[in-house]
Amino acid sequence: MLTASIQYCGRSFSYDPTAPISIALPLAPGPDQVNCFWAEPVQIDVIRVGGFVGSVAEGGSTNYKRVHVTPHGNGTHTECFGHISPDAATLPSCLKQYLFVAWLISVEPHRRLDGDYVVELSDVQPLLQAAPVPPQALVIRTMPNDESKRSRQYSGQNPPYISAELAQYLVDAHIEHLLLDLPSVDRELDNGILAAHHIFWQYPSDMRRQATITELIFVPDAVPNGLYLLNLQVTALELDASPSNPVLYLLTETDGWAGH
Repeated sequence: MLTASIQYCGRSFSYDPTAPISIALPLAPGPDQVNCFWAEPVQIDVIRVGGFVGSVAEGGSTNYKRVHVTPHGNGTHTECFGHISPDAATLPSCLKQYLFVAWLISVEPHRRLDGDYVVELSDVQPLLQAAPVPPQALVIRTMPNDESKRSRQYSGQNPPYISAELAQYLVDAHIEHLLLDLPSVDRELDNGILAAHHIFWQYPSDMRRQATITELIFVPDAVPNGLYLLNLQVTALELDASPSNPVLYLLTETDGWAGH
């Protein structure tokens, strides 16, 4: 086994760089892929120019195709504060680092009196406080965690979201990167309030420009809760959001102080 190590908060941790755990849902055409906010399904079209056809299966020399995708609606995506800002801030201008110490937790949204299912502060606070070191990123797996999340059609279903109180707590806890397996941190239809988005980015008064939100991840049951190194992989797309591939590496604390 290949082993690498990091030092964080005065402690040493090791991980196996050959054992990545992708928690992304793939982008693929067809109606059976996860979808939300009434986005068109992913489309992949063969480029045809004159006598050229961009398909080896159809006799072309190479595969050459065009992809139509809506980052916020098709699969796993990472977004910056430009999602709610008029100044056209883009993810590449905000996300300058890609490796973070992350804490993975599992919670079950609670049903409120209005019928909404919400991840509350009381669900997350004790689990986050149990982290052995203050994490930079928090990964939330909601329960139940069945495989239907891979192909769920969320539009018009009012899926679960997080409370405004929880969003503020994450800010106070210095969580800069939030990843969750829901379509949005906010209610599907909330008259444009987007309370959790605004709070998490502290927009517009004291913006956390480096902070990101990653939605529509999927963490298999076989992946245990705990501490991980997160590699937040995104495309260099000058947009407020990008399809992304968050990758986890299980961290194991090693003997000795990082300063030795």
